[in-house]
Amino acid sequence: MSWKHLFSRSLAGNPDRLHFAAHSHHLWPDASYAGHLAAWQDAAVLADHKWDKIMGPVWSEAQQHVADELKLPDPSTLCFAPNTHDFIVRLLSAIPARPVRVLATDGEFHSFRRQMARWVEAGDVVLETVAPEALLETARSGVFDLIFFSHVLFNSGTIISVLDELAALAHPEGPWVVIDGYHGFMAIETDLSQIADRVFYLSGGYKYAMAGEGACFLHAPPGFAERPAVTGWYAAFDDLALPPGDVGYAPDGRRFLGSTFDPSGLYRFNAVQNMLAAEGLTTAVISDHVAALQTQFMEDAPFAGFELLNSLGAPQHARFLAFRGEIASVLHDRLAEQNVVTDVRGDVLRIGFGLYQDRDDVARLLKIIEQLA
Repeated sequence: MSWKHLFSRSLAGNPDRLHFAAHSHHLWPDASYAGHLAAWQDAAVLADHKWDKIMGPVWSEAQQHVADELKLPDPSTLCFAPNTHDFIVRLLSAIPARPVRVLATDGEFHSFRRQMARWVEAGDVVLETVAPEALLETARSGVFDLIFFSHVLFNSGTIISVLDELAALAHPEGPWVVIDGYHGFMAIETDLSQIADRVFYLSGGYKYAMAGEGACFLHAPPGFAERPAVTGWYAAFDDLALPPGDVGYAPDGRRFLGSTFDPSGLYRFNAVQNMLAAEGLTTAVISDHVAALQTQFMEDAPFAGFELLNSLGAPQHARFLAFRGEIASVLHDRLAEQNVVTDVRGDVLRIGFGLYQDRDDVARLLKIIEQLA
């Protein structure tokens, strides 16, 4: 089955390109174009009053889409922001202890690692990092204010499956457990219904939700982090009548809001979600499509001398294959010369698969790799 017709604009933009980096920058489906135009049209027609629609039906629709995907019992626990970094800063600002004691894996994404390193340098954070397989034991045996980990690690595709066990450690007074779902949301089926009252979960629309930039979100459990110290005036939408000097907060996930933002990402997110629903494209269906392409790719044993870090065969798998090898960067560059888009992180070459690829694309990629060998 081919779903290329849903991506006609992106594919036509560079028809000879083989884009195998859906895990890095997912191509935008045509529905996102319609959503983007709808944002512009509302701005033109509604002008000042567009925010009534954005913070009303557009916002609530996006919340419901996320809640449905993650099996969250209450969509109002969700807040949106331009990026997940905003949420990390606000989360840490809500922890009263200084320095903040943070536990994380040694495979977290650059933005988290950089921010933590700077906070450590400034004396605001004491950071301990461990291998993913040691995370639960360390979390149980140590004393931390914040436990932060990726559901799917960006560099290796490793999936952390002990969500329930880590959630059991969370308390409003600490530690707080934060799941970075950027490579998990809409890539692997995720049910947070039993732990939604204890964990934070953040992700965004840039990758597998296919919505592009500006549609990141945070699920914030009630009773946790009720007054972030880093805050914008949108977080007081329910308290704008407070006397001057009083800092009020929305009673739900909106307590993590900042200030004025570009809402077009939410329009694109909603449009893509509605397109997927109309086509019957659930996360499970897309994952099956991707798994078939990954299997086809691996049947040809394409990279001699490389180690596949996330082997096939597990019930759940990342949407990319991570190959470690000394010439990862060289191979990435040589593929780019053939108009093949992949992704490299140090000595790891990542090949990402998505809905806009079919078996012919994989066969063509394998032929190019064979010619480069």
